[in-house]
Amino acid sequence: MDLSLFTRDCFKSLTEIFAVLGTNKIWKSRLINIGGLNVNDAFSYGVTGPVIRSVGLKKDMRFLKSETYSHYWFLSINGYLGKRGDSYDRFLIRVREMYESVSIIFQVLSNLTSFSASSNSNTNRKNNYFSFFQFLYNIKYQKMNYNSKFNSMEALINHFKNYSEGMRVPRGFVYKAVEAPKGEFGVSLISDGTSNAYRCKIRTPAYHHMQVIPRLVQGHFLADLVTVLGSQDIVFGDVDR
Repeated sequence: MDLSLFTRDCFKSLTEIFAVLGTNKIWKSRLINIGGLNVNDAFSYGVTGPVIRSVGLKKDMRFLKSETYSHYWFLSINGYLGKRGDSYDRFLIRVREMYESVSIIFQVLSNLTSFSASSNSNTNRKNNYFSFFQFLYNIKYQKMNYNSKFNSMEALINHFKNYSEGMRVPRGFVYKAVEAPKGEFGVSLISDGTSNAYRCKIRTPAYHHMQVIPRLVQGHFLADLVTVLGSQDIVFGDVDR
């Protein structure tokens, strides 16, 4: 109930913000044609998220069939693109994506309220991959049975070994990324067959977006640097990690 009230108030606040800033002449004069980016530079610097979508490239990890995750496939979401690649396009994309976040919460809440666990009590039925919550309910992950963990000594020992030693990962390399609000956030791991990773590399979008700032601020004033930083949403903790 609290979450539904929050999303309702958030939708109202977003509408007020967009109505005030979307057509404000002063706001548009400080954002339009400020920090423009073209397609070639977007590819060269490896930008992602709203920055690369502002130039008209639809690169979103949630919409790629080979890279989708977290059951975005079952939700009805929209992606937004820009044309000029300037700060105003990035502003519009971020506001629209906040609307989409509210829409996603409403969709999940509506499915939660209409979902009945008793109708899915039969574990022998086949998985319906086109049903969001039935798919989640029937999938069996390899986890410890919490009821037997406290009643069986063997289960308790197995749980202690898994917790203390960790899971042994096969040798190899893997890279997995998600579509964060700022862009592509990925983690690459190299395993040597033990429970500890041989090498771990975290790819943050702010680190790549920081490199393109000298290109974006060419020909602009020092005051426009604040606009460019705000439109890219750079977190310096990601850069100075």
